[in-house]
Amino acid sequence: MKQTEGIWTPIKILAWTTGYLAEKGVENARREAEWLLCEVTGLDRVGLYLNFDRPLQEKELAAYCLLVTRRGKREPLQYILKNQEFDGLNLEVSPAVLIPRHDTETLIEEAFKRAVPTGSILDIGTGSGCIAIALAKRLPDASVTAVDISAEALMVASRNAAEHSVDIEFLSGSFFQPVNGRRFNMIVSNPPYIRTADLPGLQPEVRDYEPQMALDGGLDGLDSYRYMITEAPGYLMPGGTILFEVGFDQADSVTSMLAENGFDTIAPVPDGAGILRVTGGIWHAA
Repeated sequence: MKQTEGIWTPIKILAWTTGYLAEKGVENARREAEWLLCEVTGLDRVGLYLNFDRPLQEKELAAYCLLVTRRGKREPLQYILKNQEFDGLNLEVSPAVLIPRHDTETLIEEAFKRAVPTGSILDIGTGSGCIAIALAKRLPDASVTAVDISAEALMVASRNAAEHSVDIEFLSGSFFQPVNGRRFNMIVSNPPYIRTADLPGLQPEVRDYEPQMALDGGLDGLDSYRYMITEAPGYLMPGGTILFEVGFDQADSVTSMLAENGFDTIAPVPDGAGILRVTGGIWHAA
């Protein structure tokens, strides 16, 4: 995109960018071109079209070119814009955290239904803090603790919690290690569940940019579930609940693991697309 091609107006540059991003394999190229231009101009989408023939300033054009180039390399739009909407909340995201997916809102809904309103909740592998923050907003009298092994992720999660005025205890460490000796009414987790062999076939946005340790679930994708299900009884109150997000074909395997380890299993719950996305169990002390 060169100045010699004439004066760049929103309508003209959106047409060019749509074609460019589509050629690079970006889905919803027109909508993403609009979002990027909104970011640079400070206008909303309506504002763009109300100003469709206003020449872009040189600094706007330069900034826009940089963003479009990044997206053309398949860097996720959310990392470029530094935010993602989740459960009605605007959350900061960075390459240190997995981008929250709307599929995970199924886990929020199920946890909300089953939570003790004044109970304690542990979120393992919190990342951006999306699960912990959404539950803290919905359950203001609950005590929420969130754990992650990544210090950078915890910084993002802490900023998100502060932005949304929720009080969450953030702890650094792997799985249950930071909460040794404590018990909770509920444990929730969206762990890594992609099979190692499937990682190279993921979309470039995921494979090349999102944190590998938040994706790789081992040979069969179930490593984290095995560990947490085995260890969870030592961290749950009697009658406590554990809930997981699972991959599209993993609900039966994880549900069976729960039953084999003494949990009263919860029937898998479908997401909005009908995929079994959440499963869990209730622990009754022997």
